[in-house]
Amino acid sequence: MMGQPTRGGRPERAKPNWGALRRAMGYNLHYRNIMLTAYGALVIATLAQLAVPTLVRRLIDAVTSGVMAQQVLQVPAQFQPLALEQLGLTQEQVVANSANAESAILTAALVIIGFAIVRGLFAFWQAYNAERLSQSVAFDIRNDIFSKIQRLSFSYHDKNQTGQLMVRATDDVEKVRLFIGQGLLLALQSVVLLLGTLAIIALSNFQLTLAILPILPLAMILFMVFSTVAQPLFMAVQIRLSKLNTLLQENLAGIKVVKAFAREPAEQKKFVKSADELMGQQLKVMRIMTFLFPLIFLIANLGQTIVLYAGGTQIINGTMTLGQYQEFSLYLMFVFLPIGQLGFIITQMAQASASAGRVFEILDAQSDVRDKQDAITLPEIRGAVEFKDVSFRYPGGANVLDKMSFVAQPGQTVALLGATGSGKSSIINLIPRFYDPTSGAITIDGHELRDVTIDSLRKQIGIVLQETNLFTGTLRDNIAFGRPEATDEEVIAAAKAAAAHDFILEFPQGYDTPVGERGTTLSGGQKQRIAIARALLLDPHILILDDSTSSVDLVTEYKIQQALDRLMKGRTSFVIAQRISTVLNADQILVLDKGTIAARGTHEELMETSEIYAQIYQSQLVEDVQLEAEQAEAVAA
Repeated sequence: MMGQPTRGGRPERAKPNWGALRRAMGYNLHYRNIMLTAYGALVIATLAQLAVPTLVRRLIDAVTSGVMAQQVLQVPAQFQPLALEQLGLTQEQVVANSANAESAILTAALVIIGFAIVRGLFAFWQAYNAERLSQSVAFDIRNDIFSKIQRLSFSYHDKNQTGQLMVRATDDVEKVRLFIGQGLLLALQSVVLLLGTLAIIALSNFQLTLAILPILPLAMILFMVFSTVAQPLFMAVQIRLSKLNTLLQENLAGIKVVKAFAREPAEQKKFVKSADELMGQQLKVMRIMTFLFPLIFLIANLGQTIVLYAGGTQIINGTMTLGQYQEFSLYLMFVFLPIGQLGFIITQMAQASASAGRVFEILDAQSDVRDKQDAITLPEIRGAVEFKDVSFRYPGGANVLDKMSFVAQPGQTVALLGATGSGKSSIINLIPRFYDPTSGAITIDGHELRDVTIDSLRKQIGIVLQETNLFTGTLRDNIAFGRPEATDEEVIAAAKAAAAHDFILEFPQGYDTPVGERGTTLSGGQKQRIAIARALLLDPHILILDDSTSSVDLVTEYKIQQALDRLMKGRTSFVIAQRISTVLNADQILVLDKGTIAARGTHEELMETSEIYAQIYQSQLVEDVQLEAEQAEAVAA
C-alpha cells in the first residue's frame, strides 16, 4: 500500500524529498524558451521595481530643496549671506533650486510612472509565461503518470488503491505545478530583489546597512527551521487526503451495495473520521504557519526601528537628507519583502517536495510484466498454446498453480472447470501476460511469451471477462474499443454475432446511444453481450471467455452459445464455465483442483475416467435437463 512506512506500529517521520523536486523542476527544460522568457521578464520587472526608491528620493529632495530655496529667498537681503553660509549653498544654486523645483518634481513623477508601466508590462508577461510553463509541466507530468499507470502490471494495481493514484495524478501534481508557476519564480524574484537592494543600500549608506545586517541571519535560521518542520507535516496532509479520496472513490463505486445493506450511517462515520484526521493535520500545518508569519513581521518591525533610530540620528547630524532617509526606508521594505515571501516560498516548496516524492513513486515503479530489451513482435499466430510446468502465485500468497502442463492445439476449445480458487482465472490471466508465471514457461506457436512484445501478443487475443467494464461513450465506441478504425458494418456484424444487435436497435439512438458510467444504463446481460462483441470485433486467433454467459437470460444464453460455437471454430478458445452443459463439445476439458489438473479429456473420456467430473455432471444433470426444456420452449415461442 502507498503511504508512510511504519516502525514499531507508528508512522516514521517523512524526510524532505528535494531530489524528487529537482527532478520535477527538470521538466522546465522541456519548455526552455517559455522558461527563459518568464525569468527574463521577471528580472526586468524587478530591476524596474528597484529603481523606484531612488526616483522617490530625487522627488522628495527636489521638493525639500525648492521649499528651502523659497524660504531663503524670503529672508531679508542682509541676512541671506548668513543663511546661505549655514546651508552651504550659493545664491545661484538657491535661485536655480527655486526655479527648477516644479520641473524636477514633474520629471521625477513621470519617470516613476514610466518605470511603473515597464514593471507592469513585464510583470504581466512574466506571470503569463510562468502560468504557461507550469501548466505545460503539469500536462507532461500527468501524461507521464497516466502512461505509467497504463503500463504497470496487474500486481501493482493489486497492491495500490485507486483513490491514492487519483490524488497523486491530480492534487499532488497541482502542488508541484503551483511551486513551479509561483514559488520558483518568487524565489528568483526574492534573490534578485534582496541582493540588488543590499548592493544599493550598501553603496548609498554603508553605516546604516551595517546596522540592519545582523537581522538577516536570524530570519534565515527561522525559515530553515520552519522548512525542516513543515515538510513532513505536508507529507502527512497528502497521505490523509489520499485516504479520504480512496474512501470516497470506493463508496461512489459501490453505492448500490452501501444502500442495499443500509450502511449509509456506518460509511458516513468512516468518512467523518477520515475527514477529521485530514482537518487535524491541516490545522497542525496552520499552527506552524500562523506562528511563523507574526515572527516575520516582528523581525521587519525590528529592522524598521533600527532604521528610525540610526537614520533619524544621521538626519539630525546633517549627514542624511529626508529624501535619502525615505529612499533607505523603501529599500528596507525590499529587504524584508523577500524574507516575508520566503515563508510562502518555503510553504510551497515543502508541499511540492512532499508531492513530487509521491509522484515519482509512481513514475519510478517497476512493472513485474514488461517487454525484454530484445523482445520481438509476435507474428500472426495459428493458436498453439502450451503450458510447461507452470507455477504461479500472487505476491505474498501461496501457489495457485502448481507445475501445470497442457497443450491446446490451434482451433481447439479448452474448457476449464473447477471450484472457486482452483486456478481457472489464473490460467486465463497468464495467457495475455497480465501476470508472469513464478516458474515454468508458456508458449504460443513455440514463442515463449516473455520473448515477444506485450502489445503484439494482446492484439491477437480476444477476452471477455466475467466482470464486464464499459467506458463512457456510445455503444459503438465500446464495441470498437479495441479497433477504433472499424467500419460500421464490422461493428454491426460483431454485435449480431454476440446477439446484441437487436437490443441496440431498440434504443432511440441505436449504436449512438450513450453508455452511462461503468455501463449503468445497461442490464447485466446487455453489458455482457457488448463485451463479447468487443472481443469478437478483433477477430482474434485466441479467444478467452470467462463465464461469459453468466449474466444473461435463458433465451439470450442460447443465442450467444450458438454464436460462440460458430465463432470458436478455427480459433483456440479457453472457456471458463460453471455448468458442464455449456462445454460438452469442448475438444479438451481440464478439471482443476487446488492449482493442479485433476483430470483432462473430452466429455466422453472424463465420464469414464474421472470420478470428480462424473460427480459434477450428475449433480448438474437434473438442473440442465430442466434448463434445456425451458430453452427449447423459449426458442419455440
